[in-house]
Amino acid sequence: MTMTAPAFAQGDNATGQGRAVVTVLAKQPGGAPVSISQQDVSIKVNGKPSIVTSWTPLRGANNSLELVILIDGSARTSLGTQMGDITHFVNSLPPNAKAAIAYMQNGSAVFAAPLSADHAKVLSALHLPAGSFGTSASPYFCLSDLAQHWPSSNRDARREVVMISDGVDYYDMRFDPDDPYVQAAIKDSAKAGLVVYSIYWMNRGNVDLSVYRNNASQSLLLEVTDATGGKSYWQGMGNPVALQPYFEDLLRRLENQYALSFAAPMDRKPTLQRLKLKVQGPAYEVAAPEQVYVDRPGAE
Repeated sequence: MTMTAPAFAQGDNATGQGRAVVTVLAKQPGGAPVSISQQDVSIKVNGKPSIVTSWTPLRGANNSLELVILIDGSARTSLGTQMGDITHFVNSLPPNAKAAIAYMQNGSAVFAAPLSADHAKVLSALHLPAGSFGTSASPYFCLSDLAQHWPSSNRDARREVVMISDGVDYYDMRFDPDDPYVQAAIKDSAKAGLVVYSIYWMNRGNVDLSVYRNNASQSLLLEVTDATGGKSYWQGMGNPVALQPYFEDLLRRLENQYALSFAAPMDRKPTLQRLKLKVQGPAYEVAAPEQVYVDRPGAE
């Protein structure tokens, strides 16, 4: 059912619309997916109370999923020890889920094979990254490229990304929360409706010798995942023994997501705005994007 966005109080320039994918988890893992009604959800956009126009559990007929695993082209060849876990994760996706493997190369997301629901075909294109220092340029360039050239025009499907990278921006290796490339990646991801997850994996080169730089790059990855409603996974300054625990948590998140649509005041042109979402009731873990793109009604 389509709901008409209500008008806001006089003085607001216009009524815009936005949407997001929200994850709601029970505090105790292992149980059945939680059930949250629209009446339990309230939001503010740029600090102003806004209106939830739809709240749909992404299950059953609504469980349309597109997922890209974006692997840093500079990753150490030791990532080969994790190929089995990546394979198991892709095979564990719902049968109708479309997936793809892409590699960060020279600032672009280079697909090894097209987005497909044939998981065997997807995995046939999985290979070790090149492993040369700086191959990816900036992982945030690559994420922006993926957002701008998402390999599907289906806006009814969830768009999820798993970045496997150390998060080092070789164009600005200091920690800067206002890093322009990170901010551009967040804006592009929000506009494309991406939910971004990151798995920290140390890459080749002397950058890895700096604990400060590694910690800074983890913070930048966290900034991106928080902004888009995803999650960052890491194990200290080193590489994890296995990726499987991360993928298990990610699969649980994919099973507990909702599509949120809302109406909010907007300026004369589409903008990136801050979202704050609350869920009433028992204690839940809620992962909602901190930044959302608000556009005119009917715009894509």
